[in-house]
Amino acid sequence: MTDTATMAGLDPATLADVLRLAGSTGFDRLQDQIRRTGGCSDPIHLQGATVTRDKATGHVLHHYSTDTEPGGRLRLACGNRRASRCPACAWTYAGDTYHLIRAGLVGDPAKGTPETIRDHPRVFATLTAPSFGPVHNRHDNRPCRCGIRHGEDAPELGTPLDPETYDYAGAVLWNNHASELWRYFTIYLRREIARRAGLTQKEAHEQSRVSFGKVAEYQKRGAVHFHAVIRFDGPDGPDSPPPAWATLDLLTDAIHAAADPERLTVDIKPARDQPARSLTWGKQLDVRPIRAFGKGEEITEQAVASYLAKYATKAAETTGTVDRRIGNKEALALLGVPDHPARLIAACLDLHALYPDRKLRDWAHMLGFRGHFSTKSRQYSTTLGALRQVRADYRAAQQRAALGLPDPDDTEATTLTLAHWTYAGHGHTPGESWLAANIRRDIAQNRDLARQEAADQVDASSEGVW
Repeated sequence: MTDTATMAGLDPATLADVLRLAGSTGFDRLQDQIRRTGGCSDPIHLQGATVTRDKATGHVLHHYSTDTEPGGRLRLACGNRRASRCPACAWTYAGDTYHLIRAGLVGDPAKGTPETIRDHPRVFATLTAPSFGPVHNRHDNRPCRCGIRHGEDAPELGTPLDPETYDYAGAVLWNNHASELWRYFTIYLRREIARRAGLTQKEAHEQSRVSFGKVAEYQKRGAVHFHAVIRFDGPDGPDSPPPAWATLDLLTDAIHAAADPERLTVDIKPARDQPARSLTWGKQLDVRPIRAFGKGEEITEQAVASYLAKYATKAAETTGTVDRRIGNKEALALLGVPDHPARLIAACLDLHALYPDRKLRDWAHMLGFRGHFSTKSRQYSTTLGALRQVRADYRAAQQRAALGLPDPDDTEATTLTLAHWTYAGHGHTPGESWLAANIRRDIAQNRDLARQEAADQVDASSEGVW
């Protein structure tokens, strides 16, 4: 069990539950279950059994039932990507996102992308939202418009200078349509590439492909913006080199043209007191080439993959809102939501009746955004599902080896496994939550220690090289 000194600050109910667990006969197995979930904050509970038999003889080779588990349940990780909901599962999700993005940058034959894609033109693009009113900002050489030099963590950052004139309706409607703007951007991008290459769209498509992987991130003002890796491939995708005309400069120019706010718009019809709107990208568009090894001013593959993985686990809660649905405005005060995100949420609730097909009430806690936080084109690299399957197959192989069971893929294997599972709930008791938090902390500390030891070994091996 973790250090009992940390129990000193526990409330009486949690302390009593911790002591109950510590004295139970299944405590060691409970610890093992929680550790296998990585210290998941809200595990899924299952009840059921599996039986593995020899097909020829019917002999039972292995039998497992949750009847022997603590509480008669097996706990599995929830898999939630949000760090605010489950730090343990979010860490796994971030790791999967990192490997997905990295595979599309440096190549990984095991994940279906050749290493030759490192020679393809690639950029890191950031597309932002337009202004909905002046907000408090930090500047290197001058104070904010309010006359104050804000600190890095100042709570005013991102909030409007004048909340009464800020376009809250426009802000949440833009978030709500951001995914459609991205879809139109990808269509326009292919058109601009063909035009700059002097080809028809069909000819350009026959000679090249454009692949991307992106994540969404919330700015402090509550507006979504997208970070994306965009890559030129050949006619067969990542397995073939792009044509000679598919240069880095052409890709960069095409991105700027495709995101031009004067051309790419999503139009919204007027509704009662809301005017007609033409939603566009913001003027702040950043496109940088990605290099294998940077020289200080260039962004590297490692930095891009790490950056996108970091933001794949974050959502609107970074602006001060909550990470679950809000049904009415009264809940905003009860939950203590700060004024700016509270106004954005209230705008979603008010606009829901005017645009019912946009489901603004359902996504009010996301400030209107209803898209996926990480997406990719089909041929960019592997998939999250494939990465999870590899991990599941590895753990299953470990289990079979420990039990002495044959590999089911072996053509000579004659085993049959029957399983029956039912959902039995989720979550922890107060004592289990405390135990999971300590296990999660210990795992994180061991991970950081291993990372530091690896870095020290690299530094030691480099002595004298430079």
